[in-house]
Amino acid sequence: MKNNVVEQIIAFHDVDFSYNGEPVLENISIEIDRNDFVAILGPNGAGKTTLIMLLLGFLKPGKGTITILGKTPAKARKFIGYVPQYSIFDKDYPIHVIDIVKMNTLYANSLFPSYKKEVTEKAFSLLQKLEIRNLAYRNFYELSSGQKQRVLIARALINEPKILLLDEPTASVDVTMEKDIYDTLKVLNCNTTILLVTHDVGFVSAYVNKICCLNRFASMHSVAELTGKSLFDIYSENSKFLHHHCKL
Repeated sequence: MKNNVVEQIIAFHDVDFSYNGEPVLENISIEIDRNDFVAILGPNGAGKTTLIMLLLGFLKPGKGTITILGKTPAKARKFIGYVPQYSIFDKDYPIHVIDIVKMNTLYANSLFPSYKKEVTEKAFSLLQKLEIRNLAYRNFYELSSGQKQRVLIARALINEPKILLLDEPTASVDVTMEKDIYDTLKVLNCNTTILLVTHDVGFVSAYVNKICCLNRFASMHSVAELTGKSLFDIYSENSKFLHHHCKL
C-alpha cells in the first residue's frame, strides 16, 4: 500500500539544454512525487534521451536546476536504477544472466570482479521475483527480448534504488510480453518511483498515473485528465504522438 503523504522526489525548474547552441530542451519545469509511475512520451528528436542523461547527471543543464531526493543528479545517481535498451551490450561477449545482474554492484575500477555471497543471493532472489531464476546460467544473448528486459530490470534493482528509470522497456517485444513487463513494473511501483521513456501509448495509460509529454518543451498531466481518444494519434509514419491540449 502506498503512503498517502505526497513527497516530491524529482524537480526540474526552468531547465534549458542545448547541443552546440541548438536548443534541445527549453523551460522544463516538472515535478514527480514518490511512487509516481510516469510515462515520458514524445516523437523522435523530442529530447527524451537528453532528459535521461540530465536525470542521471551525465549532462548538466545550461539553465535552471534539477534536484533528485534533495540532491544534484550526480550525487543522487546511486539511488537510481537505470534500465537501458539491451542493444547496448556487446553481442559477441558471452556472459551469463546472473553475472549481468551482479555486475551493477561493481565499482568502476574493479579489474577482477569478486562478489560477496549476499550479492549472489540477492541476484538469485531478484531473478526469482521476476520469474526468470531458471535462466541464471543461460547466455544473455540466447534469451528472448522480453527475458532480456527482465534481466536488465533485475540488474537495475540489485542496489535497491529509490527511482527506476527505463528507456523503451517494451521495444521489440510482443504484446503478451509487453503486458507481462508492465504488470511487473506495476508491482515494483508499490515501493519504487518509476519513469519510463516510450513511444507506446497502447498500454501505458492503464498502468501509469502521470504522463509527461515532451517535444523540446514539457507538459505534465495526470492520466485522469486525458481522454481515451486523445491517446491515439499518429504523429508520423514511424512515431505515435500524444495529441491533446498541450499541443506538443
